[in-house]
Amino acid sequence: MIPRTDYHIERFTLANGLRVVLNRDASVPLVGVAVVYDVGVRSEPPGRTGFAHLFEHLMFQGSANLEKLAHFRYVQGAGGTFNGSTHLDYTDYFQTVPSNALERMMFLEADRMGAPLLTEENLRNQIDVVKEEIRVNVLNRPYGGFPWLKLPPVLFDTFPNAHDGYGSFADLEAATVEDATEFFQRFYASGNAVLSIAGDFDTDEAQTLVEKHFGAIPARPAAARSLFAEPDPTNANHTDYVDQLAPAPAVAAAWRVPDPIGQFGQYLACVVLAEVLTDGEASRLVRRLVRKERMVSSVGGYLGFMGDPFDVRHPTALVLQAYLNPDESAEEVLNVIDEELTRLAMDGLTNSELTRISNRIATNLLRSTDAVISRAVRMGVLELQRANPGLINDLPQLIGAVTVEDVQSAAALFPPHSRASIAVRPQISR
Repeated sequence: MIPRTDYHIERFTLANGLRVVLNRDASVPLVGVAVVYDVGVRSEPPGRTGFAHLFEHLMFQGSANLEKLAHFRYVQGAGGTFNGSTHLDYTDYFQTVPSNALERMMFLEADRMGAPLLTEENLRNQIDVVKEEIRVNVLNRPYGGFPWLKLPPVLFDTFPNAHDGYGSFADLEAATVEDATEFFQRFYASGNAVLSIAGDFDTDEAQTLVEKHFGAIPARPAAARSLFAEPDPTNANHTDYVDQLAPAPAVAAAWRVPDPIGQFGQYLACVVLAEVLTDGEASRLVRRLVRKERMVSSVGGYLGFMGDPFDVRHPTALVLQAYLNPDESAEEVLNVIDEELTRLAMDGLTNSELTRISNRIATNLLRSTDAVISRAVRMGVLELQRANPGLINDLPQLIGAVTVEDVQSAAALFPPHSRASIAVRPQISR
């Protein structure tokens, strides 16, 4: 029997619409504080690619009562750590600090939720920072953007789902303070956010601090959440490109999956399927492609282009990627993947194979919420997307409830004709 966590979670909502999730855990003298906003890469408008990520940077550049970089200084001065990240469907800001610094974190997060310092100087500076990040992580790196930036436009047709979330230099440079102000007003309302706190604190005191620091933020209408669904592909779509820095060819494939919220049972079966195919030396594709036929040096698979299956709304995908050995064909690797999916759909898998995979996934889920900040972020996202932060306790057992028949049915959802794929070709030296 897969164990279940029993994190006690309390929820309430302020008059201005801010949702609050609390998990008291006195086992360590730390507290994790996360604010999760319902805005991500898919929310940015045409002509402003990369803007959601750029705005995440701007949120660290000062606020109503704090000068630039003061947020960094106050968190680090308390002995804490901090960061933020932009995802397809949300943006989060988080910090871990000793328990006695909780009120300081309440003040810092409330201050920038109320009024970040959006100036021309800050904007220009952070545009340069983001452009340098793109150079380091995409343009000047082997396999940069593979497959998470390269594959979506092959799989999807609409701008929200297909565009480059890191952004083009032209779009970033064209951004204005007016754009930033409008983006803040639209998406950074208190009613469009969740404050999540996990760790060693007194619950009554925490509620008082939340009311004290966040309660005075004026209510603004939360942005109407866009529906990003689009028709499933009916034909296979493939493209390839030359990567001048790549030392060897690579290939990635993606298939649309059931709605991760509205079709959660089927979606969980796809989560398990991805691991059956790629998790560990005994997985189907590692055995076939790496160990037996030696076509690839490595192969991996996951749901969602950012690798976490439980932080994304519909539509999303099963993604498989492999780095090929020299002179191997991307087409032949894709054919092997198709064969293994067909074999799973026709013949299923053994109970022992399923048990091994289910236990590995459940173990990773249990381990992933040990740290108070990881728990705070996960609770915040579950509240934001599902209004159910308590799902954090149930996920391991829900994975354990997926059956052989569920995985077999999931494998049948991914025929070759619905596949999108990309191949990376290394630059041929002359």
